[in-house]
Amino acid sequence: MPVQKLVEFLDTNRIRYTRIDHSNAFTAQEVAEATHVPGQEMAKTVMVLLDNALAMAVLPASYQVDLEQLRELTGSRKAELASEVRFEETFSDCEVGAMPPFGNLWKIPVYVASVLKSNKTITFNAGTHRQVIQLAFEDFERLVRPRILDFATVPE
Repeated sequence: MPVQKLVEFLDTNRIRYTRIDHSNAFTAQEVAEATHVPGQEMAKTVMVLLDNALAMAVLPASYQVDLEQLRELTGSRKAELASEVRFEETFSDCEVGAMPPFGNLWKIPVYVASVLKSNKTITFNAGTHRQVIQLAFEDFERLVRPRILDFATVPE
């Protein structure tokens, strides 16, 4: 079902995209490997709480969220990772950890790491651990209208 909701939204907006099926993969890096997409181009959705409100932080699979930087850039008093319990009900139509970065479909703000903007395409989980969708970054940006901020760092 999660893929269907997203696909209907993309089709309604006449967006060109590619669906890629793959074997079960649970981390963004595993998905990148399974789909032969470089980690820099594979987007992962990290659920965060900004002043206790759910938000999506979208960044390359090979990066991590700098919560302090995200807090500062959003003008929040507090930023922390959201527990699965906090968001699993909101995304009941998605497998946990496989939410697509379309927070607008759930009325959740989306923050995208500026490093992703340099890619022509964006590839992301489509609500399951077995399928990704790839589309032009400019189409993603137009549909989702995320805030693009510099909050991603390369792990040491």
